[in-house]
Amino acid sequence: MAYGLVFDLDGVLADTEGLSARVTIAMYEELYGVTFTFEDFVPYIGTGAYNYVEGPAKDSGLELRSLEEAVEARHVRFVEALERGECDPCPGAHTLVDAAYAHPDWVLAIATSSPQKKAEATLKAIEMDTNKFDIFVNGDSITHKKPHPEIYERAAKDLGLDPGQCVAVEDAITGLDSAVGAGMKTLAVTSSFSADKLSHADRVVPSLEVVTVDSLREML
Repeated sequence: MAYGLVFDLDGVLADTEGLSARVTIAMYEELYGVTFTFEDFVPYIGTGAYNYVEGPAKDSGLELRSLEEAVEARHVRFVEALERGECDPCPGAHTLVDAAYAHPDWVLAIATSSPQKKAEATLKAIEMDTNKFDIFVNGDSITHKKPHPEIYERAAKDLGLDPGQCVAVEDAITGLDSAVGAGMKTLAVTSSFSADKLSHADRVVPSLEVVTVDSLREML
């Protein structure tokens, strides 16, 4: 019997949450002369680039000249940071991906709200072999971003599996809500939120270093 292992990207495979905030803060300081903090972006982690960029502006009453301009300027800074080596894989990410890929019972997918070009640049930066993933669903290929369940429903469908045969790996509350809504089993990593905020996951871990394919199978 086949099982699906569906990874979020930012904060799960790639340690990007701090980097995302830094480059977005820098973009706002340069384009608008406004300073935000990391905490301003926390409610928008995992919701896609447009929501992430626009959310704090809306909250503060800042009217953007162009959301497209802001997202693109942030993307340029993000890629430049990746090229400077400012992004590492999350602990245990490569090991778990390799183990699941080598196991005959598992098929792998990525389900990220990030736009395709940002996601591809991130995967390249952490030297993740995308050939090990059967399915790659990104923010450009869905209508509704997380916490809507569409992205995980789509991943399960494209894998040819019932959502109940899949484990979703998430770090964000919105992503966890998306996977739960799709009917997947959920593994939450406390890289972005504390364990109490992720308590509705089936299992909560401090990092992927403590996760094995056998322990994932026990969740199903």
